[in-house]
Amino acid sequence: MDSCEDMRPGHSGLSPQTAAAPFTVSTDHLSYRRGEQVTVQIQAPASTPFTGFLLQAREVGGRSPVGSFTLTPGDAQLLPCSQRPNSAVSHTSGSVKTSIQMTWRSAASEDMKPIQFHASFVQKYRTFWVDVTSPAINFTNDSSGGSTYLPMTPTTTTFQPAPPVGSIISAECGVTKLCFSQPSNCDPAANADCYFMSAMMSPTAAAIRYEMTGPSGGYVSFGFSDDQLMGNDDIYTCGIASDGMVRLQHAFSTGKTTPQAIPLGNVSDLRASVLDGVISCSFTSTNKVSTQRTTGFNTTYYILFAHGPNSNGRIQFHTGTFISSDKVDISTPRVVRKAGWPLIMKAHGALMLTAWMTLGSLGMMVARYLKGVTKRQNLCGKDVWFLVHVAVMSVTIAATIIAFILSFSYVKAWSGGAHPVLGCLVLILSFLQPIVALLRCGPQHPRRFLFNWFHALNGMTIKALAVAAILTGLKLIDSSLDQWLMKVMGGSVGWEVLFYVLLEVHLKWKFNSADILESKMVKVSVLLMALFLLGNVAFLVTLLVGIGTS
Repeated sequence: MDSCEDMRPGHSGLSPQTAAAPFTVSTDHLSYRRGEQVTVQIQAPASTPFTGFLLQAREVGGRSPVGSFTLTPGDAQLLPCSQRPNSAVSHTSGSVKTSIQMTWRSAASEDMKPIQFHASFVQKYRTFWVDVTSPAINFTNDSSGGSTYLPMTPTTTTFQPAPPVGSIISAECGVTKLCFSQPSNCDPAANADCYFMSAMMSPTAAAIRYEMTGPSGGYVSFGFSDDQLMGNDDIYTCGIASDGMVRLQHAFSTGKTTPQAIPLGNVSDLRASVLDGVISCSFTSTNKVSTQRTTGFNTTYYILFAHGPNSNGRIQFHTGTFISSDKVDISTPRVVRKAGWPLIMKAHGALMLTAWMTLGSLGMMVARYLKGVTKRQNLCGKDVWFLVHVAVMSVTIAATIIAFILSFSYVKAWSGGAHPVLGCLVLILSFLQPIVALLRCGPQHPRRFLFNWFHALNGMTIKALAVAAILTGLKLIDSSLDQWLMKVMGGSVGWEVLFYVLLEVHLKWKFNSADILESKMVKVSVLLMALFLLGNVAFLVTLLVGIGTS
C-alpha cells in the first residue's frame, strides 16, 4: 500500500491538517512482554467523528510496522504493510465512527524495543490528520507476568500510605515552588476550603514534584493548556475510586467531553488521602507536559484547576474550575494569579443583582405597601401604584431574560452545580407571572382571591429562588479568603427582611388605628421606603463593585 510509509490517504493534491487532531490513540498497557497482547483504542469526540483511518505499531523513531493485529467487532479490516501480514488496520466503509478497538501482539522473533501506535484519521475527503501517536510503551523482560496494566476507563493506580492532608502547605510558594490556589494565597493546612496545587522542580531539573488538594466528594484535578479553554489539555486527576480508595489518573482532554485516560507514565512516590472530605495527592513525575501543540518542562502553559463529583469511580462534569491569568513556566517558582471572570459573565451577575435585589424588591413593595399612598391618583385610567409596579417588574423580567441569554451563550454547557438550576427556575416562574396576570379575572369576580394569592406566593417564591441563585453565583466568583461578597449579600438580604417586617407592622397598625391622620401614615410609609432604597442601593453598589473586580 502506498499509504503504509507516510500514513497519508491517497487524496491527490491535498495536504493534512496542521492543527492538533481531536482524536486519541490509547492503550491498556504501560509496557509489554514478548508475544503479549495489547488492546488499542482509537477514539473521537461525539462532535467530531471520523470516516476513515489507518493504524500501525512502530518502534519509537522507526518507519516500519511491527507486530500484528487481530480485530474485535467493528468497522475495520486487517491490511499488510511492508510485506507483513495483518500489520495495519483500516476502515471498511465511509460510515461515521467515534471509537474502534483492536488487539495488537508483538512477534516472538523480533528484537523488542519501545513502540508507539501511529494513526491517521479522515473526517472528510479534504479534511484529514496524519500520524497521530499514542504514548510510547516500553518492552519489559519481566517473565513473571508483571506488565503494567492501564484500564481504558480512568486509571486505577493504588497509592502508598498517604501523608496527612496537613503535609501539603503553602510554605515556600514563590521561593522553591510554583503555587496556584482558590481562594488566592490560601494555605491548605489552615483552610479546609482551599483548592491548591503546586509544582516544584527537582535540583537536577529532571523531575517535578506535584501536589494538589481540595474539598470534594469526587475528585480534584489540574491540567496544562495552551489557552484558557477546555481542550488539548494534559491533566492529572486525583479522585475517589469505586472501592473508596483515592487514585491518580493521567488523562488528555479533547474538549468538553470526558478526558481520555492515557498511561500514567514515569510517575513515582505516589501518595494520596481523603480526610474530612478533603482529597489530597502528591507525586513526582518525569513526564514532559504535552498538549499536542507544545511539549516540555520549560514551555509556558495556562494552568487549569477543576473539581467535581464522580459516579462509581468515573469523573463527572466539574462543578468548579479556575484558570491562571497568564501562561506560566512550571519550572519557575512563583505564586500564580487567577484569571478574572469574563465581562459577559460579570454583566450576567450585575443584571441579576439589579433585577432581583433592587428592582424586583421595589416592585413587590410598591404593590404591597404603597397602594394607600397613591389612593385616588390615576394616570391613563390606571392607579399610579399599579403602573409603577408593572413598569418595574417588566424591567426586572427583561433583565432576567437578558442575563440568562448572556450566561448560556458564553458557557454553552450545563455547569456550576445548583446555580444554573436555580436560575432556570427563576426564569420559568418569571415568565409565568405576567402570563397569569394577563389572564386574571376582574376585581369584583368571586374567585379573584385565587389570582391574588397565586400572584403573591409566586412572586415570593421567585424572590427566594433569586436570592439563592445569587448566593450560589457569588460563591463561584468570590475568591477572597473571607468571602466578603457573600457577607455583603447576607447583609443586603437582612436589610430587606428588616424593612419587610417594619412595613408589615406599619400596615397592620394602619388598619387598626383609624383615628390617626392618614397623612401621618403616608409619611411613615414613604419614609420607610426611602430608607430601604438608600440602604438597598448602597448594598447593590458594593456588590456590583465586587463583581467588577472579581
